[in-house]
Amino acid sequence: MYTKSIFPVKTVLKWTKGYILLFLLFALVPVFLFDVVGLKWLHVPWLPLGVLGTAVAFIVSFKNNASYDRLWEARKIWGGIVNASRSWTIMVKDFITNNHAVNSITEDELQVLKRELVHRHVAWLTALRYQMREERPWEMHLKFKKSNREFRAANFRVCEDEITIENEVREYLSEEDFKEIFVKGNKASQILGMQSRRLKELMKSGLIEDFRHMEMSNMLVELYSLQGKSERIKNFPYPRQFATLNYLFVWIFILLIPYGIMEEFESFGIKILNLLQNHGKQSSFMHQAQETIARHFVWFSIPFSALISWVFHTMEAIGENTENPFEGGPNDVPITDMSRSIEIDIRELIDDTSIPKPYVWKNDIIM
Repeated sequence: MYTKSIFPVKTVLKWTKGYILLFLLFALVPVFLFDVVGLKWLHVPWLPLGVLGTAVAFIVSFKNNASYDRLWEARKIWGGIVNASRSWTIMVKDFITNNHAVNSITEDELQVLKRELVHRHVAWLTALRYQMREERPWEMHLKFKKSNREFRAANFRVCEDEITIENEVREYLSEEDFKEIFVKGNKASQILGMQSRRLKELMKSGLIEDFRHMEMSNMLVELYSLQGKSERIKNFPYPRQFATLNYLFVWIFILLIPYGIMEEFESFGIKILNLLQNHGKQSSFMHQAQETIARHFVWFSIPFSALISWVFHTMEAIGENTENPFEGGPNDVPITDMSRSIEIDIRELIDDTSIPKPYVWKNDIIM
């Protein structure tokens, strides 16, 4: 997630520089054919093109709103994970006691037990964020589109691409738990299952009684629910029929813009030329230069065509890069940073040792 209060224009230009050159080329070709080759019929009436542009604008707005809704829902889900993690840790800290124990254990042993449950919860957070960073077929554009790939490599880092899940999770689990987890598919779900099994053992030993066991089990159910909501967004893409047709309509409009805008600039140039011929000194150098510019005023349509194309394409690209909030883009939900913040918070709650430091991010982009 980009954190500066103002998103710099140079960042957007760097991200879209290839398309800017392409749009200039798209605008240059028809102007050359129109003005130099003399194909004066080579234009499209502006009225139908304006109607098409209005329709495309509505479609782009619809996609961007839907994409933002997916992003905001994902952020609310992980906000719920933050709250649930703290609640779980408080329960672990205060509910596990010797008050009803069949055989009392020492305070040091209680602390080891609490650390085990909290560390296993951190393992769940880690496994969940790795599952959210896994690739899906509809997310391939982020890594394999040249502009996105170059921007990603130069401006930010994704920890899940650099460190394997095995290395990240190993320190939070016992060797026995680690081996059990990594022969299963959904590792996050298996970790919560381990937590439930451990609670059952604690209830049998009397370290937690029935009511506390029920409350802690309910919290595991809440964590399962939040995980399921994250998986729903991750595993169900923005409907492809909308995404594909939206992309197609935008490009149709981009390809037609130069042909519609040329005639407008040509007409404006003719008006300027008529004004110059009716006023001013015909023999002056400045007057002749102005007439030359007026006769070829259609060339000014090139930057304007490129600008309009860039605006529509960039808005469509923003929606495209927002629709999958967990894939590891610069404007996605920063689940890696949130997981580390949760870990620091809950480990401090139980007075744990060797608490990790927050991640250091690149170019004010947190992931």
